[in-house]
Amino acid sequence: MDFEIKIGTPEKQRGACAVVGVFESRKLSDSAKILDKITNGYIKNVLALGDMDGKANTSLLLHKVPETQFKRILLIGLGKEQEFKEKSFVAAMNTVMRSLQKTATTDVTLYLSDFSVKQRPNEWKIVQTVIAAINSSYRFNQLKSKPENDQGNLRKVVLCISDQAELAICKTAMQQGIAIANGMNLTKDLGNLAANICTPTYLAKQAKDLAKTHKMKASVLEEKDMEKLGMGALLAVAQGSEQPAKLIVLEYHGSDKKEDPIVLVGKGVTFDTGGISIKPAAEMDEMKFDMSGAASVLGTLHAVAEMKLPVNVVGIIPATENMPSGKATKPGDVVTSMSGQTIEILNTDAEGRLILCDALTYAERYKPKAVIDIATLTGACVIALGNFTTGVMSNDEELTAQLLSAGEQIGDRAWQLPLWDEYQDLLKSNFADIANIGGRAAGTITAACFLSRFTKKYHWAHLDIAGTAWKSGQEKGSTGRPVPLLTQYLIAQAKVAQ
Repeated sequence: MDFEIKIGTPEKQRGACAVVGVFESRKLSDSAKILDKITNGYIKNVLALGDMDGKANTSLLLHKVPETQFKRILLIGLGKEQEFKEKSFVAAMNTVMRSLQKTATTDVTLYLSDFSVKQRPNEWKIVQTVIAAINSSYRFNQLKSKPENDQGNLRKVVLCISDQAELAICKTAMQQGIAIANGMNLTKDLGNLAANICTPTYLAKQAKDLAKTHKMKASVLEEKDMEKLGMGALLAVAQGSEQPAKLIVLEYHGSDKKEDPIVLVGKGVTFDTGGISIKPAAEMDEMKFDMSGAASVLGTLHAVAEMKLPVNVVGIIPATENMPSGKATKPGDVVTSMSGQTIEILNTDAEGRLILCDALTYAERYKPKAVIDIATLTGACVIALGNFTTGVMSNDEELTAQLLSAGEQIGDRAWQLPLWDEYQDLLKSNFADIANIGGRAAGTITAACFLSRFTKKYHWAHLDIAGTAWKSGQEKGSTGRPVPLLTQYLIAQAKVAQ
C-alpha cells in the first residue's frame, strides 16, 4: 500500500474516493461542507433521506456525485462532535478502511482537518491512519491451500493537510506509521504460524534473515553454549522437548557503538503445553502464541531498522518449547540459573520466567541503558486488566513513566502494577533460593518479583502481554502488540539522545 501527503481541499482534487465526516444530527465536517456547496446541496439532500445520521462508526458510500471529480464519496459517521476524541478517531479510521476494502476502490483521499482531536496534531493522526490502513489489508493465508481473495483493492491512501509548513513533519510521521505497521505485521505472521512450523530453529532463521535485510548483527547460542554459560533455568524448560532451544541475539546500531543500548528481551516459548504440570486441553492450541514476546522484539527491531532510528537496540530471545516427556523437568526439581541463584520449580507451567531469568542475566554483558522484557507471562494479568491493557512492573519509576507515556501516545496502552517487597516473601522456598511460583494471589506481580531478582544491575521493566498479544474466538489471531508501544518508546529515546 502506498501513502502520500498532500496540501489541498476536495473541490480541485480527483480520485477513486474521497472521505468526509458527518457528526451526529447530520452536521457536516469542513470538507463535507465544501463538497455540498459545489454540488448544490447534494450531500445534505442525501442525508435528509434518513440513511445516515452521523452516528459513530457508520458509513454511507455515494457514487458519481455530480460536480465532483471523485468517483465515490464515503460519508463517515463521527458521533457527537464534543465527544470526538482519540478513541473515536481510531475507530473512525478503522471503519473507513474496512468499508473501502469491501469495494473496488483503489485509492482514497482523506482530509485530516475533518477529524479534529484536541491536543493531537496532524502527525499523530497520520500515524494512526497509516496503521489502520495497513492493518485493514492484513490477511494470514500462508497455510491455506486455496487462500481467500478478500484483501480488497485499496492500494493508495492520500492524506491531505492544509498547512505547507507541516509537510516535512507529516511525511516523517507517515514513514513512522508505515514502519510500525510493518513491524506489527511481522509480529502477527510469526504469532499466527503453527507451532510445528514456528519452532525455536525457525525463529532463529527469521532473526538471521531480518539481520541480513537490515544490516544488523545476529548470533544464535546453541544448547551446548548455554550449558557453558550455566543457563540451567532455560535448559530445564527445554529438556522435555525434541526441538533444540536457541538463545537469539540481534544487535541494531543506529547510534555511536560506544553508546549503551536499550535491550529488549522477548519470551519465545514456541509452544507451551505446561510441561508435566500440563494445561487443560481446551484452547491449548492458542499456546502457539506464547512466543509473542519474541515476535514483538523482532517486529520492533524491524520497525526501528526501517526508520533508521539513531538509537542502539539489542534484542535477546530465549526460544524453546515446553513439553511433557520422560526427560521433562518435574515439579519439585531444583535448578541453578546463570546468575547462580537456585530455583525450586513448583510448577512447570511457570516456565516463561525460567527462560527469561537467564536471558536477563545474559543482558548484563551489554551494559544496558535499560532492559525491557516482554512476555505472555501470566493468566492472572488477563484477569486483572482484561484484553485491553498491558501490565507494567519495574524497578525504575522513570522508565515506567516513559513506557506508559509511549503507550498513551500511540494508543497501545499499559498500566502499572506494584512491585513491593511484601510480595517477594511469597516466593520463599524451603529447598532453594527462590520458588518459581508464589501461589494464586497476585500471580502477575509475583512473576515480576521473580524476574526482579535477576535485574538488580540495571534499570528494568517487565511487560506482561498475556491479555493483549492475541485475540480468541472468531477473530483469533495475533494483534501485533506491543510493537507500537515499544517503537514509540524508542522513537522518544532517539529524540532525547539527539
